[in-house]
Amino acid sequence: MSTAKEWSGGLRAAWLVLLLGLAVRLVLSARFNLVPDETNYWQWSRYLALGYQDHPPMIAWTIWLSTHLFGQNEFAVRLPSVLGLTLASFYITLMAARWFSGRAAFHVAVLSQGILLFNGAALVATPDGLLLPCWAGACYHAGQALKGNRFRQWLFTGIWFGLGLLSKYTIVLFLPSLLLCVIFIKSYRRRLFQAAPWLGLLLSFIIFIPVIIWNSNNEWATFRHVLYMGGIDVRSFLTWNYIGDFLLVETALLSPLVLLLIFAAWLTGWRGRGARTDDVSYLIWTSLTTFMAFFLLSFHSRVYGNWPAPAYLSAIVLIAALYSPGRLNPGRRPNLTNRVWLLAVLTAYLMTVPVLVQVVVPVLPISVKLDRTARETVGWNRLGRVVHQVFKTMPRPDRTFIFGLRYQIASELAFYVPGQPRTVAINRWGRPNVYDFWFDDSMLRGQDGVGVTKSRASISQLRQVFARVELARELPVYRDSPLRGLEKVETFYIYRAYGFKGGQRWRPRIRDDIRATRQRAAVSPGP
Repeated sequence: MSTAKEWSGGLRAAWLVLLLGLAVRLVLSARFNLVPDETNYWQWSRYLALGYQDHPPMIAWTIWLSTHLFGQNEFAVRLPSVLGLTLASFYITLMAARWFSGRAAFHVAVLSQGILLFNGAALVATPDGLLLPCWAGACYHAGQALKGNRFRQWLFTGIWFGLGLLSKYTIVLFLPSLLLCVIFIKSYRRRLFQAAPWLGLLLSFIIFIPVIIWNSNNEWATFRHVLYMGGIDVRSFLTWNYIGDFLLVETALLSPLVLLLIFAAWLTGWRGRGARTDDVSYLIWTSLTTFMAFFLLSFHSRVYGNWPAPAYLSAIVLIAALYSPGRLNPGRRPNLTNRVWLLAVLTAYLMTVPVLVQVVVPVLPISVKLDRTARETVGWNRLGRVVHQVFKTMPRPDRTFIFGLRYQIASELAFYVPGQPRTVAINRWGRPNVYDFWFDDSMLRGQDGVGVTKSRASISQLRQVFARVELARELPVYRDSPLRGLEKVETFYIYRAYGFKGGQRWRPRIRDDIRATRQRAAVSPGP
């Protein structure tokens, strides 16, 4: 049992670790170009709404607030997710301190700042960066509520769960996690028959009402997207095609030893003894349930590596409680356990730090083909300047729009073309996205365009939707590596196009695509 001095000392050290991690990410966040998903969400913030095609609106709302306070720049776009990880880390550190020890809290803080998955969620502005603090907050306050049944804690749980519903729908999995926990932990079962938990749940659904309103007015587009991503259109129910990739990606995002410790904790955590058994069981239910949901889904369809991220918040507290030097029970071989923990933390940092450095300075001796950071970040600012130059040569600039054949390119152009103009995704051959809600053929027909593609063969598609198309420029972009020198990352093809004929919105390739709505079906037939 730790003394009060040890507890407070460990917690102070933990807060310093979190502040250091925050400072590093704040510096890094302004040092590299936005990736396509980030500029897409930034575009959302310019078209504020109660909901969007892919996700709930919180990412757009927070980017809007941040960019209005700090300007239209990379730092401001990423600030909400950077702060989000710090808040999530605060909650899981507090969880470890309140339920276990100050030393355990310190080790949670250290490990959480070294996980590649978490750093990616912070430094790339996506809904995950906002989901994590909402999940961590709901998890902490629900745990406190179950232990003490304070009405205030249930309300905080409802608030965080509701904000999570506004951030990313993955948080829905927190409900079955909590329910299973309450059912299978005997001392918590009586909470099911008390009013406070249900009032907290009601509060969360009140917070969620804006998304319901938007979807009810837009043919439940977001829920259609979620069902599609979950594989509802996949014909085969079971497949072995994705499970290996799922486990491999999770291993890379967490580090092999950290993932092994999590698996070991899930298998052995039930052996916890004494007054803290309920705490360990709670952490198991609130991590294992979500992981298993995505593990089982990977036998049906592709699961992206970031999807199970919330499960690892509780899991990190769990493994710190069982295996870190601040653990509950020293065990029979404490020195070996300490060395395994230290090695797990070191491997996590050794897998994370080089990636973070590579984003800013490409020091790793790897080919561009293997360097996803280069493919996602290099060249967008230069492309924006060149497109602006081509735009100025158009005969009718007041009747000319800038476009991409993919929403990713259209969004990057919106951010990096000087003046940050309106841009359009000619989405006919792509996938449904928010541009279908912002534009239609009647707004664009007859106008000229300056567009960007990644393939010279795309000119055949452009000729289907424009009266005349000509290649204005080929623009190769390069990664400048201290070890490998200049290497070509990509070639962009910039076109002048005249007389838009129609065909901007997405068209389903199959008749019963769940994403198809009457709104999308009601577009102009085009050429």
